[in-house]
Amino acid sequence: MRRLGVMLGLLGCVGCASATRGIDTQYNPETGRYETPTHEVVYQVPVEDALMTARYILEKNRYAVMEKEGGLEMFSSFIPDVIPPERYYIQGERLGPRQALVRVFRIRYAQMGGSVAEESGRSSVQLFSVPGAFNNVPGLEGYQPARGYRDMVIEQKLLERLEMAPALELVSGNPPIPIRSVVMESRGEEAGATASSTAPACGAPVEGASSLFSAGGVLLVADPLGTQEVPSAALRMLCEATARELPVTLALSIPVSEQPLLERYLASDGDSAALQELLSGSAFWRRAYQDGRSSRAMLWLVEQGRRLRVSGRDVAVVAIDSDKASGNEREAQMAQHLLDAQSKRPGAWTLVLTGSVHARTTEVSWDGDLEPMGARVARALPSVRALDVGFQRGTQFACRYNVWDEEVECNVFGISPTLEARQSSKQAVGLTLFTSQQPHGFHGRLYLGSLTASLPALQAPREVTTVNHVPATK
Repeated sequence: MRRLGVMLGLLGCVGCASATRGIDTQYNPETGRYETPTHEVVYQVPVEDALMTARYILEKNRYAVMEKEGGLEMFSSFIPDVIPPERYYIQGERLGPRQALVRVFRIRYAQMGGSVAEESGRSSVQLFSVPGAFNNVPGLEGYQPARGYRDMVIEQKLLERLEMAPALELVSGNPPIPIRSVVMESRGEEAGATASSTAPACGAPVEGASSLFSAGGVLLVADPLGTQEVPSAALRMLCEATARELPVTLALSIPVSEQPLLERYLASDGDSAALQELLSGSAFWRRAYQDGRSSRAMLWLVEQGRRLRVSGRDVAVVAIDSDKASGNEREAQMAQHLLDAQSKRPGAWTLVLTGSVHARTTEVSWDGDLEPMGARVARALPSVRALDVGFQRGTQFACRYNVWDEEVECNVFGISPTLEARQSSKQAVGLTLFTSQQPHGFHGRLYLGSLTASLPALQAPREVTTVNHVPATK
């Protein structure tokens, strides 16, 4: 995901004073210092979308942005009250249909015929002149572009907009398509593999998870769906809990109308015919536009639950989502479905995989009076615990709203953690509990390392990736 070995050769500001640290440096929470990056970020979007987002960031700060012929270069109006004059210059580079580099420079101008040494002496910032590097940047009467700095503050804002956008869950207006019109990816281990009667390969236990295993306990794990790592960690927890002879209920964000199909599949031998029956009879797995809830990894997890049952473990897999509801109605229905499932198996440990908003055990202040599923369930069951996910930059299959095309797009996107959820190189994969419940309603964090996108189990033809006017709910 990062373009290794590409040094940021046009960076300036080496040894900057603290007052200028926002230019060409980024905060590294591992060292507590502002440091120059050594790798460039490759965004998993078309270069046009990345450049439009960079333009939006500058225009939001009241800069006029002009595009050069060709569309992959832009420059801003001059930064007010800065002498010598400075402006932003943005370069885009297309690496593929959905791979882009964007470099944001802050360009300082020098007087015609002025001395580089003279200009450098006027600043506390150590500057590097890069002859010919900015020939495409427009001049100014009496001045010429002289030096460039990578502005990592603007680039960080770009990263946030492109890779920290919320994933959408398409819960209505998204009908199923005929099974003959979709393609099933190569199954491999993801579902119904050849040794379908064998127990799953569980892997190592999740470090720190065992303290949350208890009869009647409920654990909510929040996002990011559409990755391989969340279902993988879920299986490891299921294996460890059932190895302790604890009954387990796995609750998934699948509409409750799908429960009869799930039950028939779980009671089958997991062969191709059983899988075909599950998918062809399902409106959920065949939706025209898939979000992360119906990924290959989630289908794989259902199969691993079936294998655990075959091996003699006490495992139930239940669907708890709504078919069409949104907002508080959906949260209420999800909570009731989960409480119903827990009441049928009160002695089981219940593991719930769901979106980050649904899992919160407190109300959300930024969405009016929304009361998440987690808050409703926690009110009824004091034993509820909720985890968010810590990770390193990677990829996710998700649906996001494309503001430029005014469409919902479902595809592989880059995903970056917030500073709070960022997993450092020193943080091991595993579960860490907080000393007290946090304001967002989580009791701990599940660290998963770098994330890897999991595509839908069934896909429409690849050229169709967007849909207009689909109501979307996080």
